[in-house]
Amino acid sequence: MAIEFAPLIVPIKRRLQTLAAIAYASFIIFGGIPAVVITIYIFFFTKYLRIIYLAYIIWIFLIDRNVSSRGGRHCNWVKNWIWWKYIADYFPLKLIKLPWGELDPKRNYLFCCFPHGFMVTGAIITILTESRGFSKIFPHHKAHLHTLNINFIIPFLRDVLLAIGELSSSAESLNFVLGKPEGGNITALIVGGAQEAMHSKPEHYKLVLKNRKGFVKVALKNGSPLVPVISFGEPDIIPHMHFENGSLCLKFQMLVKNSFGFFPLLPLGRGIFQYTYGFLPKRRPINVVVGEPIDVTKVEDPTPEQIHELHQKFIQKLTELFDTQKEHYLKNYENIHLEIV
Repeated sequence: MAIEFAPLIVPIKRRLQTLAAIAYASFIIFGGIPAVVITIYIFFFTKYLRIIYLAYIIWIFLIDRNVSSRGGRHCNWVKNWIWWKYIADYFPLKLIKLPWGELDPKRNYLFCCFPHGFMVTGAIITILTESRGFSKIFPHHKAHLHTLNINFIIPFLRDVLLAIGELSSSAESLNFVLGKPEGGNITALIVGGAQEAMHSKPEHYKLVLKNRKGFVKVALKNGSPLVPVISFGEPDIIPHMHFENGSLCLKFQMLVKNSFGFFPLLPLGRGIFQYTYGFLPKRRPINVVVGEPIDVTKVEDPTPEQIHELHQKFIQKLTELFDTQKEHYLKNYENIHLEIV
């Protein structure tokens, strides 16, 4: 139960990294709460600002509600914010593209990212921001990443997500981006989703993939190559409390997941001024490794057999990527294996 306190004197660079991590974790874990607080304050404690805010809310729900399914809107200024670099340096994060060649600028690609972990940190920071030079590694493609629809009805939060390239995880949204005839798009999907987050434990890579075939069908319909992406170290940065089957807490978690699509987790990270308790991620390296694309031939109406065949091929390539790369990025790699459920 002893608490390990952070030292009083540390370089200013590390202080800034921690501050960025605080903002990021608060943004991911409590993103909707500040919006509620701001809404209450504006409507009950301001006179003129409420009119502007009401117009903003009306614009969200009546005019701009479908933007997350229609390609979104990027803002390079937001993607280049210096605080993304501080977040990437905090862990630190690395983006590694294996030497398999270059992407075809005239095609659209579906990056399939694993594992989800607690906050999908590796994929969000390395793919959607310029903290690790994504546009220099993939210079001919615009990056997107898909998330829950509920995130796009939260004031302020939605605008930041849209600015860095996040989109709805609906099939309509995926087909819109991957179906663009001019190509030049990379769209990333966290295939395991909230259910995979539930299984997250340090040094465990339990992927929810065995019965997830919708992304394969979308890839076939659009002729979009599948790209396996593994974030080595993602499960290690912030463990969460696991509850026993049948417990009231687990039932509550499942109720929220079934109602809203996300899985509420109780973080067991570090604090701001101590390393023992808190909601902040721990300083653990995350290496996001981009594997070789799996070519996909366009099929307007794929059969179950075609979907199954490509799904099995993807699992094989993903497993090969994990087994060949884990020794470079995991300390205890001999005892860590990929589990697909």
